[in-house]
Amino acid sequence: MIARISRSQYLILILVAFNLNINGFAQSFSAKGQLWTSTLTSNDVPDGLSSTESTLGYIPTLSLFKNLSNNQLVDIEWAYRLDRAYSGDSLLHNNESHHRYWVRYASEKLEARLGLQKIVFGPSFVLRSLSWFDTIDLKDPTGQTDGVEAFRLRWFPSNSLSIWSWTILNDQDTLSYGSRVELSNSAGEWGLTYHQDPSKSLKVIGQIGIPVSGSHNRIAIDYRYDGFIGFWNESALIKSNRSDIIMATIGADYTLPISNGILIMAEYMSISNKFDSYESSQSYTALMASMPLGMVHQLMFISQFDLEENRSYNYLRWSSTYDHYSLNFILSISPKRSQYLPITMPNSLAGFGTGFQFMFIYNH
Repeated sequence: MIARISRSQYLILILVAFNLNINGFAQSFSAKGQLWTSTLTSNDVPDGLSSTESTLGYIPTLSLFKNLSNNQLVDIEWAYRLDRAYSGDSLLHNNESHHRYWVRYASEKLEARLGLQKIVFGPSFVLRSLSWFDTIDLKDPTGQTDGVEAFRLRWFPSNSLSIWSWTILNDQDTLSYGSRVELSNSAGEWGLTYHQDPSKSLKVIGQIGIPVSGSHNRIAIDYRYDGFIGFWNESALIKSNRSDIIMATIGADYTLPISNGILIMAEYMSISNKFDSYESSQSYTALMASMPLGMVHQLMFISQFDLEENRSYNYLRWSSTYDHYSLNFILSISPKRSQYLPITMPNSLAGFGTGFQFMFIYNH
């Protein structure tokens, strides 16, 4: 029964599957990984810390897979994340944790996956109203995201229709449930999502960090159309006994026929939060421009603006990507800590003031 599977039991289940099938999988083993290191300097330094911050991280990934008859597949993946951050010579942050561990069965019409996995949906790029279960950030060159411990089913009745369902194990060993329907036709790509979380603890949802207290329901609709321009929308309602939160994102993109093509993208997000008798609203805009420079280099610019707080966040990255590694040079201009209310701030230099970062990424 999935109803009371703990984190350790998840891992044991996958290890048992591994041991039971090792002989059958022996011919289908792969090992890969991602290593990254970076150095960041900033003009907004917390008291007692260095103006230089460095990081080192590695995610090794082991996979086993076996092809069955009739286009069926069984595979297992395990990944572990190790990353450290230093302020000068002093350790600032140390993380060692499971990144992925799951077992999957897949056929032409069905996919079932159990374990620590990523669940990502929605068409938005920067201002994502549907970032319910992931931490994807377009400004992160590694492209990594946290996962959730879940059992997920995906059914594909036709090439234009897919139906998802999931059960997610929360931090307090309680279960939340959800489902999603995706439909593609000549009018665009449609999605309808529902999620129910009965746990009583405080949740922080999405990339903006919306707090929701107690059990709640989430329902969302999203749409994308690709024509002369691309257009998309994500709209979500998060409802609990004490609050109603409405989040909506609209976006569009167009590729200018200049040189190798310049992709221009714009998004707008609005958030309305009613908690008991208190009401608040937030709104954001994002502009992105991306241009390939030959086969190796790319230039990308992202500017985000908080319309309520009158703050802007700007990000410029030059990346050079080769077969197994990439070089990333990043300039960021964000508000300094003094421009925020006197609350506890992260010790990291990232996200504050004017900073320059170099990141090296190696994939094997």
